Amino acid sequence: MAASAFIHLRVTQETKLRLRALAQREGRTESALLKELLGVMLRSVGDEVLSEPKQDYGGIRQARLTVRLQASDHVLLRDRAAARAMPAATYVSVLVRAHLRSLTPLPKDELLALKRSIAELAAVGRNINQIAKVANEGGGLPGSVREEFRAMLKICEALRDNTKALLKSNLRSWSVGHSEVVPSSSRNTAEPAGS
Repeated sequence: MAASAFIHLRVTQETKLRLRALAQREGRTESALLKELLGVMLRSVGDEVLSEPKQDYGGIRQARLTVRLQASDHVLLRDRAAARAMPAATYVSVLVRAHLRSLTPLPKDELLALKRSIAELAAVGRNINQIAKVANEGGGLPGSVREEFRAMLKICEALRDNTKALLKSNLRSWSVGHSEVVPSSSRNTAEPAGS
């Protein structure tokens, strides 16, 4: 039967060094030595080994997976997780979940920014509706109101473009790695009139 299960344990640095020295003296790997020691222990117990425990994969948040990375990949992982303000393990967990379920994740900070943009757009929309109502009732619109109307339209267009850029950046960043920040010069921070 092929060996596919893992056993994980933590030991002191001294134990690790002693195991490494013993493995080198025996001309074997640490894993091979531990595997043999485990086999000796299990054979000494004989057939008294308890039956296999039932495995419950449903909703276990504590399930762990150990992955070995190349040093350069670990650096990239830390950088990409930091760019998303996430711990590296959370970043990997989100990526794996997204891959397994065909999701495109949107981290909390980006989701909050999107919600703020949508709220601002809604406020601008209410103001535009008020201006349209006055114009439809035949009220004369002074030049300053027309300018405010044009400014609000520009804000709406900028919010739309920034929201699209945020979503596009989110999609691209999960396949490439880093999130792209919309330059502050292209953001319109003006508040809509009447808010």
